[in-house]
Amino acid sequence: MLKDELIKRFMVTNGEKFRLADFDPGDTVGLDIDKEEARELLAAGTRRLHALQERLYAEGRWAVLIVLQAMDAAGKDGMIEHVMSGINPQGCEVTSFKAPSIVELRHDFLWRTTCALPQRGHIGIFNRSYYEEVLVARVHPEILAKQNLPPSLVKEDIWKDRYDSIRDFERHLARNGTLVLKFFLHVSKGEQRRRLLERIDEPAKNWKFDAGDLAERKRWPDYMNAYEEALAGTATKHAPWYVVPADNKWFSRLLVATAIADKLEELDPQFPRLDEEARAAMHRARAELAGEGNGANGTKRKS
Repeated sequence: MLKDELIKRFMVTNGEKFRLADFDPGDTVGLDIDKEEARELLAAGTRRLHALQERLYAEGRWAVLIVLQAMDAAGKDGMIEHVMSGINPQGCEVTSFKAPSIVELRHDFLWRTTCALPQRGHIGIFNRSYYEEVLVARVHPEILAKQNLPPSLVKEDIWKDRYDSIRDFERHLARNGTLVLKFFLHVSKGEQRRRLLERIDEPAKNWKFDAGDLAERKRWPDYMNAYEEALAGTATKHAPWYVVPADNKWFSRLLVATAIADKLEELDPQFPRLDEEARAAMHRARAELAGEGNGANGTKRKS
C-alpha cells in the first residue's frame, strides 16, 4: 500500500495556492512495479476495504460519500469496478448522474444529488455529481440557461456563489456524520486521445465511444480552468479533494483504494457490543439450539 505521507501529496484541503499544473497526470511517486505486483497490491487494498466496510455497516453510525469527477475516458467506471470489487453490495450504492431531467431542472442544483446520499453505515459513490453544475454548466452557458433561474441571480460571480453553497452543503454533511471524499481523476490530453482511439479500434470497446466526447475534448482548456477553480474553491479539511494521477490506471486505483481505507481507519468503526441483557438472551438461545442436536428434526446425526 502507499504510505500516508505519499497520499497527502495528492490531497488538497485548502485551495488558496492550488494549481492544477502542479500535478503530473503520469506521476507514480517513483513506484516501479509490474502488472502482477500492481494487482497484488490492489487486492490487498480491496481486502482492507472489505474489512473496514463490514465494521462500518455493522456499526451504522457513519455514512461515506465518494465523489468521482473526471474528463471522459479518465477511468471512473473502471475505478468503481476494481477498487470496490470486494465491498458488500448491501452497504454500497453507485449513482451516475447524466443530464438533469425536467423535474430536476425545476429544483436547486443540489436537489437531485441530495436525494441519493448514502444512509448511515453505507458507502455512496457519485459517478459525477453536483460538481457538474460548476464544470459542464460553466463551460456550456446554454445549460445554465435551461435552469430557468431568476435573471437577477445569474451574475458573473454565480460560480463563486455555487462554491459557497457546495462548501456549506459538505460542511453540513460532515457535521451530521457523513465522511466526504472527492477524487478528481487527472488524465492528460495525450492519454485521453489514446483511450478514445482504443474505444474506436477495439470492437469490444465500441459501446463506450460517444462522438460527443470529441466536442468536449476541443474545450479542454476551458474544462481545465473550470476544474482548477472548482477544486480550489471547494477543497476543505472536512471534504478534501484528491488530485489522482490517472494516466496509469494501476496507480490511480491503488491511490484511491488506499486513501479511502486510510480515512475509514480514522473513523475506526467497531462491531456493536451487546449489553448484558442481550448477551444473556444470546447464551440462552445457544443452549436451546445446542440441546436440539445436529439432525434436521432435532435428532443427533449418526456417524
